[in-house]
Amino acid sequence: QVQLVDSGGGLVQTGGSLRLSCAASGRAFGASTMGWFRQAPGEGRDFVAAINSASTTYYADDVKGRFTISKDGAQNTVYLQMNSLKPEDTAVYYCAATVYSDMRAYYAYNYVYWGQGTQVTVSS
Repeated sequence: QVQLVDSGGGLVQTGGSLRLSCAASGRAFGASTMGWFRQAPGEGRDFVAAINSASTTYYADDVKGRFTISKDGAQNTVYLQMNSLKPEDTAVYYCAATVYSDMRAYYAYNYVYWGQGTQVTVSS
């Protein structure tokens, strides 16, 4: 079993940066694909980025070039560095873990374990 605790959200102005962290417990961390999703009010939970056990990364088109996902295996932590933030990036961000390491990592229904979410607000 994997337990996830995500943090690092906050209020930032347009063009600013934030780094989200997701601390994972459980021996399955190294074998899992870790993903970030976000959910704006009244919207569904959308894929943002993922990194698999081989450190292959996947990004949603609207964050490519602005967001970077990375992981520290020794710390069992995955990060989401978010630069050039826009008001439309405002959402609750969730980290999640899945056993799938391919294109199935794009889909929220393939993730079993979820963090509690952290609010990111970008002011215009």
